[in-house]
Amino acid sequence: NFRREFLGNVSHELKTPIQNIQGYIHTLLDGALDDKKVNRIFLNKAAKSTDRLVEMVNDLTSISTLEDSSSLDIKDVDLLKLTQDVFEMAEDQAKLKEITLAFNKNNPKSVVVKADLAKVRQVLVNLIVNAIKYGKKGGKVTVRFFDMDKNILTEIADNGFGIEAEHLPRLFERFYRTDAGRSRDQGGTGLGLAIVKHIIESHNQTINVRSTIGVGSTFAFTLKKG
Repeated sequence: NFRREFLGNVSHELKTPIQNIQGYIHTLLDGALDDKKVNRIFLNKAAKSTDRLVEMVNDLTSISTLEDSSSLDIKDVDLLKLTQDVFEMAEDQAKLKEITLAFNKNNPKSVVVKADLAKVRQVLVNLIVNAIKYGKKGGKVTVRFFDMDKNILTEIADNGFGIEAEHLPRLFERFYRTDAGRSRDQGGTGLGLAIVKHIIESHNQTINVRSTIGVGSTFAFTLKKG
C-alpha cells in the first residue's frame, strides 16, 4: 500500500513538469519559435521545468541510496563550522526576506560529532533553507546545540508562521505537503524532509519537530558526540 501510494505520488509530481515541457516545446514547434516576443520566454519556462525534473530525480536517487546505511563515511565533524558554511551559502536567500541567521549565544564552544560530513551538510542545508522559506519577513533563524552526554542535540528554530498540529506527525513523509499550492509555488520537491529523516535515522539517531502557530517551528536532531 505504501509502495503504491509512493509510486502514485512520484507520477503525480513528475507529470506537471513533463506536461509543461511538452506543451512549451510543441507550441514552439508549431510556430512560436519564430515569434521573438515569446520564443525565449517559452524556452526559459521549459528549462525551469527541466531543472525541477532533475532536482526531483536527484532527490529520489538520494532516498534510494540512503536506505543503505553502509554507504556512510563516518568521521569527526565540526558542527559549528559546518553550520557557519551553510549560513554563508544561504545568506542571499536570508537577505531577500531580511532574516537573520544566528547561533544561540549559550552554545558550547566546540561541537564535534561522529557523522557523514556530506550528508549532515545536506540535513543542515534542508532545515536552514526551509526555516528561511517559511519564516516571516524580518525574522530570525537560530541554531542551538545541547550536550546530551553521549549525543549532541541540534535545534534549528524559526519565528515564522508555524505548522498546524494535525500536519506534524506526517511532516517527514515523502511528498507530504502542508499546503500543496503554496509549497509548489515556493519550489522544492516535497522530498527534503524525508531525506533529512533518512539521513538522521541512517546514523541511528532521531529527528523531531515542534511548532506553535504564530510563534514558529523548531526541528531538533541528535548525532553521536565525537
